[in-house]
Amino acid sequence: MDSITVLLLISLFVSKHFLCDFLLQWKYQYSNKHIFGHPGGILHAGIHSVGTIIVLFQLPLSTVLILGLSLLDGIIHYFVDYGKMNINKFYGWGPTTHEQFWWLTGFDQYAHYLTYILIIYILI
Repeated sequence: MDSITVLLLISLFVSKHFLCDFLLQWKYQYSNKHIFGHPGGILHAGIHSVGTIIVLFQLPLSTVLILGLSLLDGIIHYFVDYGKMNINKFYGWGPTTHEQFWWLTGFDQYAHYLTYILIIYILI
């Protein structure tokens, strides 16, 4: 995989992440991600998986590989968000009361971007 393709993938994954994590996430999703197995959290992770399918279908990859990497993204995304939500809930951290809320939000985003780097690494 050449460097232009890698940069394109990074750009597509970052764009996908913004769309799925912010614009396509509504209250039903973010209000229930702290409950293990709740359809809201599963829906949110599933939206990310579909976004990853769309990104990866831009490349000449097997359908099995695309679906596997998309499932990996969805599973990791689910557990990163589940962990973040429960840590915030356990400590009572909120966006207007605790700077730790923002530290954890930053770590959450960092973990998601590392997932995209992992996917690209697997493809290389």
